[in-house]
Amino acid sequence: MTTLRGTWRAVTSTALEMDGDRVRILDQRALPDDERWIDATDPAVMEQCIRTLAVRGAPLIGVAAAMCLGLLARSGCSAGHFRDVAARLRAARPTAVNLMAAVDRLTGALVGDDLGPLPAVAMDVFDDDVDRCEAMATLGAALVQDGEGLITHCNAGGLATAGVGTALGVVIRAWELGKRVHVFVDETRPLLQGGRLTAWELRRAGVPHTLITDSMAALVLRDGRARRVFVGADRIARNGDFANKVGTYSLAVAAAHHGASFHPVAPFTTVDLACVDGAGIPIEERDGAEVRGASGAFGSVRWCPDASPVFNPSFDVTPVSLVTSMVTDRGVFTREALRDGALVRFG
Repeated sequence: MTTLRGTWRAVTSTALEMDGDRVRILDQRALPDDERWIDATDPAVMEQCIRTLAVRGAPLIGVAAAMCLGLLARSGCSAGHFRDVAARLRAARPTAVNLMAAVDRLTGALVGDDLGPLPAVAMDVFDDDVDRCEAMATLGAALVQDGEGLITHCNAGGLATAGVGTALGVVIRAWELGKRVHVFVDETRPLLQGGRLTAWELRRAGVPHTLITDSMAALVLRDGRARRVFVGADRIARNGDFANKVGTYSLAVAAAHHGASFHPVAPFTTVDLACVDGAGIPIEERDGAEVRGASGAFGSVRWCPDASPVFNPSFDVTPVSLVTSMVTDRGVFTREALRDGALVRFG
């Protein structure tokens, strides 16, 4: 477990730094070529960073919001102002339940006008995520066979959490344990989190990998180059259906068709027991400009007529019927266990 857990102190992760007085986030829009940090101590800046994906990944969004609110509580603001800011941060992204859970932990600890306990609660959100990541990495790495080819979609590593990551944390931990894996990285359209972020993390960790477009994953599975898939999750319904970056569902269908194992990896903070099944998960739809072209720190390009209509859901829902097993910090649950209510019993 994390030492000094819950104690207000300086902390550092791959994409977040907090020195006790200010919080900075690594601007993930600028990666892989530009490692640019943003001072997001001001809640308005943090809110904008969350909305524009400067900070992203369901667990890290929650942690970043908690750190910002912890600093706000230390600033001597009124309880009413704190509640207003917390509500705005909570609403910044609609699908990732970790953000709502983290903010609710802080507002739930607010008794009357006393903000004193809240920084410790915020730090506990950070510490919890680190510990959950460690548990998932250990449990998930045990599933990986030596010499196995793997596929992952979007980014679910240290850039998306306060710890080693969820799905990518499993992959990197397996490599650290001496398992000779090769990772096929879905490019992940339209924002290319796989190409920009996952490949960046794997290169830093020294893990062998190959970048592919999303449409190549079925071919890789058909040819046996990969036999196991690890993905993250932004919200998990109590029956085991889950939302993740759009393209996850098609990858799950391809894995099932070719007999490959398919594993979502997420902390229990991602489970929404109030959501009966995937039909109840709200899906964020983003600006069509993200599909018509691309923009970033080094300019922009458009490859589609500007007037063309666009359907741009940020997430899709994968049904539990396509899950081999789900890796959480509280254990690994098979499809059958999920259908039998395991998330409710362990929640």
